[in-house]
Amino acid sequence: MPAFADPVLITDTAALTALCERLMAEPYVTIDTEFMRERTYYPELCVVQLAGVDNVAVIDTLAPGIDLTALGLLLADTSVVKVFHAARQDVEIFLERFGSVPAPLFDTQVAAMVAGFGDQVGYDALVSSLTGGHIDKAHRFSDWSARPLSPAQVTYAAADVTYLRQVYERLAEKLERDGRLDWVAEEMAVLALPGTYRPEPEIMWERLRPRTGNRRMLGLLRAAAAWREREAQRVNIPRQRLLKDESLLEIAATAPDSAEALARVRGISRGFAEGRSGTGLVAALQEAAALPDDALPEAPRSKDGPRASPALVSLLKVLLAAKCEEHNVAPKLLASSDDLDRLATEAEPDVPALQGWRRDMFGADALALKAGAITLGVEGKRIKLVQV
Repeated sequence: MPAFADPVLITDTAALTALCERLMAEPYVTIDTEFMRERTYYPELCVVQLAGVDNVAVIDTLAPGIDLTALGLLLADTSVVKVFHAARQDVEIFLERFGSVPAPLFDTQVAAMVAGFGDQVGYDALVSSLTGGHIDKAHRFSDWSARPLSPAQVTYAAADVTYLRQVYERLAEKLERDGRLDWVAEEMAVLALPGTYRPEPEIMWERLRPRTGNRRMLGLLRAAAAWREREAQRVNIPRQRLLKDESLLEIAATAPDSAEALARVRGISRGFAEGRSGTGLVAALQEAAALPDDALPEAPRSKDGPRASPALVSLLKVLLAAKCEEHNVAPKLLASSDDLDRLATEAEPDVPALQGWRRDMFGADALALKAGAITLGVEGKRIKLVQV
């Protein structure tokens, strides 16, 4: 196992600025964060870990008087690749703090799926496989907002970015050798979009999967869910602590038009209904109730619509497994279960499995299989494609 430099704990602006200036001269920097989110809508950033070739540092972002401007400049420096594992929550934090997505970025979890390490491989498993190292998870559930940070916490926090350097280099080498860096670049393009991390309030209702085609009820649900999202942001508490999903669905069904009616909804107190939040919610519902029919949302695509043949879906799953085995790619990255259902029921649906490298590897053959142009056979211990 290689020897790593001891991590440095950064607690002041001058030391942070000097560190970031050194890291700006490097080709890449590995990054991780520790945060708390149990009681807030927005993550509370507590610690940032950074590592370059010769630098490993743990930044106490809650240290009195520390200014994180230099960190924001490093994250925006396009000459330095920002390497994360499972980047979404970390990037969401930096987008909220600095107003932009770190660029360019590289997510080793996504890269590992492209490289054949399975669906959403854990960081500790990836470290073990690629470096032989071991990640101690003893402080995984620490209260990172408590101060002072213990030496054990600092060591634990630094380990993630320390090993991440080797993980990144070995994955990049493998992907370049296999000609798959362009595939990873397509996935990174999605992670680079701010919209990936900022849910649009007006579409939050779709996540509730309402079992109704009543567009008037869906209009009320859309309004209530959008109000909850904005209100949760305003008061900075988790959306479920503000108002549970079950209450939103009941609100859409019962259409309360007053504080008194709102207070009768299960899970809503009279204090909430008569306060600022309840007043705002009722106003949003009244506005939605007045919408003309053509402004109401369409019902979600019905699962009861043309039903996929279970046999055909199973056949597509066999093809998917065979392709993933042949090319050593994680199935989840190549095609989702929804992709398979739509491939079975629609002529040529607009799904990721029929776009870019996924179409070349799987989608085109899936369409050919469905059309009867090819069939599946067995050769030895593997599935093979047979032209009809």
